[in-house]
Amino acid sequence: MFEAVELGHKIDKATYKRKLPKLREALLDAQAELRERGSFPVLILISGVDGAGKGETVNLLNEWMDPRHIRTHAFGEATSEEQQRPPMYRFWRALPPKGTIGILFGSWYTQPIVDRVMRCSDAAALDQSIAEINRFEKMLVDEGALVLKFWFHLSKPKQRKRLRELEKDPALRWRVTKADWKHFANYDRFRRWSEHTLRETSTGHAPWTIIEGADPEYRSLTAGATLLAALRRRLDGPTAKPAPVETTPIVPPLDGIRVLDRLDLTRKVAKSEYERRLEHAQGRLNKLFRSKPLCERTVIAVFEGNDAAGKGGAIRRVTQALDARWYDTVPVAAPTEEERAQPYLWRFCRQLPGRGRMTIFDRSWYGRVLVERVEGFCSEVDWMRAYGEINDFEEQLARSGAIVVKFWLAISKSEQEKRFELRQRVKYKRFKITAEDWRNRKKWNAYSEAVDDMVERTSTQHAPWTLVEANDKYHARLKVLDTLIAAIESRS
Repeated sequence: MFEAVELGHKIDKATYKRKLPKLREALLDAQAELRERGSFPVLILISGVDGAGKGETVNLLNEWMDPRHIRTHAFGEATSEEQQRPPMYRFWRALPPKGTIGILFGSWYTQPIVDRVMRCSDAAALDQSIAEINRFEKMLVDEGALVLKFWFHLSKPKQRKRLRELEKDPALRWRVTKADWKHFANYDRFRRWSEHTLRETSTGHAPWTIIEGADPEYRSLTAGATLLAALRRRLDGPTAKPAPVETTPIVPPLDGIRVLDRLDLTRKVAKSEYERRLEHAQGRLNKLFRSKPLCERTVIAVFEGNDAAGKGGAIRRVTQALDARWYDTVPVAAPTEEERAQPYLWRFCRQLPGRGRMTIFDRSWYGRVLVERVEGFCSEVDWMRAYGEINDFEEQLARSGAIVVKFWLAISKSEQEKRFELRQRVKYKRFKITAEDWRNRKKWNAYSEAVDDMVERTSTQHAPWTLVEANDKYHARLKVLDTLIAAIESRS
C-alpha cells in the first residue's frame, strides 16, 4: 500500500504558483455553497508519519478557506476529564455541525495504532478497534457526513532526513520531540500496523487517501484538490438515497404475545411495607455512592415508559438518596436546532458522566426507535439502523467502565386513562398533561409494538432492559431502586 506513494512525487514551484489561485478560489466557492445549503458536514481526518507535513497541511487548509467555518481540533494526550469517559467521547464533541468543515488532527486511529506498535495491546485488540471504527464511520456517513481521511506518508530515510532538518532549524526545532524519535525507532512496526489498519478501514463510504509528504508543493496541492473533488461530487451530485439496512426483519411473535403482554401489572406493595423498604433501599444506594469502588465507575440510568407511568416519581426516589453533587438529571425533549445539525447520538454523548457520578436520562436515545419511528419523524432506514448504533454505543460505555441500567415503566391502557383524568382535575398536576398525551393514546398499539421490538433488539448482556410493572407506583419505585442497587453491587 505505502510502496505506491514512495515514488518521489514532486511539483515544481512554478506549477504550484500557477495552480494554487484557481484551487483556492474553487475551494472557497465550494465552502460557501456548503455553508449556504447546511445539509451535511465535512469531516477531515489528518493522520500519518511524524514529519510528513500534517501540521503544514492543516494550516494551509485554514488559510485557503474561511477559517470561521472550519473547526480544527488537535488531539494529544487525553485530559483528566476525557480520561473519565469513553475513548470516543472527545471525538464526539469535536464533530462539526452541518454546513461546516471539521479537521481532526489526530483521531480515533492514533491510540489503537500506537498501543499495538508499543505492545500495549495485541492484534486482536487492534482488530476490535478497527471493527468499532468502521461501524462508527458508517454511522457518520449514514447520518450524512462527508468523511475524508488523509494519511501523510514518508519512507524511513525521508523521515529521518525530515526530522534532522527540523532539528537544525532554530525556528522549527520545537516541533521534534523525544516521542518523534521514539516513534522513528519503531518505524517498521508503525508501518506494518498502520498499513494493516488502513487496509481494513479504507471503505467505500470512507476511503483513505495516501499522500507522499516529502515535497510540500505536491502534498499541499494533492490534499486541496482531493478535498475539492470530494466536495464538488457531493454538492453537484444527486441527493443520495438512504442505503438499505442489512438487518433481521422485524416479525411478530408466533404466539401473538409480546414481551409487555407477559407482565403482571397487578403486582402491588402495601404502603407500610413500601415506606420501610424505601428507607432501607435509599440508605444502601447512598452508601454505594460513597464507596471506593464506585469512584472508578460511572452510572448511566435510562428511564423510558408509557406516558404517566411514573418515571418522574421513580427518579425522585433515586435522587432523594443521593448528594446532589453526585448526579445529573437530563430531561430529553425534541432536539434543538444545534442538535439536529449533528449525528443523532451526539447530544447524549455530551451528557456522559465522569467517574464516581451518575447521569439519569429521563427519556433517551431510544426516542429514535420509539416516538420518531411511530410518529414518522425519521425514515424506516434511520430507525432500523439505530438498533445497531445504539448497541455499539452502549457496548462502548460498558467497556469504558460505565454501569448502564435501563428501565421501561409499563402501565395498562386503562390505568393511563385514570392518571390522565386525575392530572386534569388536580391543579398542581395539570402541567403534566397535554393534548399531545391524549393524541398519543390513539397510537397505543403502534407504541407497544415499537417497545417490544426495542427490548428484543437492544436488551444485551452489558445493558439489559428491566421491565417495571408500574400500575402500582410503590412497587415500581422499589423495583427501580432494587435493580439499580443490584446492578451497581454486581459491577463495582
